[in-house]
Amino acid sequence: MAKKRKAIITCAVTGAIHTPSMSRYLPVTADEIAEAGIAAAKAGAAVLHLHARDPKDGRPTQDPEAFRPFLEKIRKSTDAIINITTGGSPHMTVQERMRPAMTFKPELASLNMGSMNFGLFPMLQRFKEFKYDWEREHLENSRDLIFKNTYNDIESILTQGTKNGTRFEFECYDISHLYNLKYFFDQGLAKAPLFVQSVFGILGGIGPDPEDLMHMRRTAERLFGDQYRWSILGAGRNQIPLATIGAAMGSNVRVGLEDSLWIGPGQLAASNAEQVTRIRTVLEALNIDIATPDETREILQLKGADKVEF
Repeated sequence: MAKKRKAIITCAVTGAIHTPSMSRYLPVTADEIAEAGIAAAKAGAAVLHLHARDPKDGRPTQDPEAFRPFLEKIRKSTDAIINITTGGSPHMTVQERMRPAMTFKPELASLNMGSMNFGLFPMLQRFKEFKYDWEREHLENSRDLIFKNTYNDIESILTQGTKNGTRFEFECYDISHLYNLKYFFDQGLAKAPLFVQSVFGILGGIGPDPEDLMHMRRTAERLFGDQYRWSILGAGRNQIPLATIGAAMGSNVRVGLEDSLWIGPGQLAASNAEQVTRIRTVLEALNIDIATPDETREILQLKGADKVEF
């Protein structure tokens, strides 16, 4: 009998795109982030992708001390793989964005693979009322925002992270980002197996049409062959549909309130765990097993939870 395929579920618990006013379910404080992460892991997420927020107003922060409380709580309660952002917020400097990953030396960290326009302002058409002044400004200012990820930036993050034994979730928002990754792979700075997170539906990146997904898949296959592990991230309402299409084609999947606040048309997700449960149901209906954290460590060749510094 053929061996069933295993898929990795990543859950992006909270991030820099959405603001606290957009959903009462978005975790903001360290306790809320820890609770959300632990619940997502129990629901089946092998990887927890984590940002931090200022508990006073929910503003994204890369202060390592804002990460420490929820990292320690999650580590004590689950064996899930912790994936710390180096993306932070497009409004931050690269040096600022790198601080948590350099401090805590996680098994996995995110790495954006190219500079791009990063348009969040269309969300102002849906959300009209904001609790904090920074929220509206955060979205409006993205009309004139370049998310800076130069070759020097990427090389710096790759080099420093690799010295710490950290591997990377390579976030590719467009076709050019795959070619950037191929450059670093050919230079020996990015190591196989490459964990490629294809991101769809952010204004400034590739669109969310299934044809866009196919184009990313064909390009990655041609560039990397059997040297990469593929994952799908669909923003907003595209989260579950694109993850389903990708999973049917052999991909891993990413869900979470960082990427989408929704569980259905016009219906806010009540938790990260609800989204994990939904995509787990889809995977199991496709006769795909859910990879455990330890199986994921083997698939991605991670250093192990005993070698992090939190």
